[in-house]
Amino acid sequence: MLVQRNYRVAAGPSARGGEIDLILRAPDREGTLVFVEVRSRGRSDHGGAAASITHAKRRRIILAARHYLQRLRGEWPPCRFDVVAIDGEALEWLVAAFDAG
Repeated sequence: MLVQRNYRVAAGPSARGGEIDLILRAPDREGTLVFVEVRSRGRSDHGGAAASITHAKRRRIILAARHYLQRLRGEWPPCRFDVVAIDGEALEWLVAAFDAG
């Protein structure tokens, strides 16, 4: 279930902000929050869409996820970071593509 689209955290004076393309609630008992990064490339040169998610980009996504979670009341639900990679007409959903650790 879609919770939010294009969640943004403003940049600070010395850092870039972060954005999460989609925040979903998984249909599991735990109510897992899924933070989704959507990447698209017309061609798969240089590794394709999934490879375009750099360490710095992951760090900004995690920053935005933490910011979102801090707004929640009570205990945080389980979370994961997925990637939807679109290369040309091929779409791949990478479940738990990276972690916050």
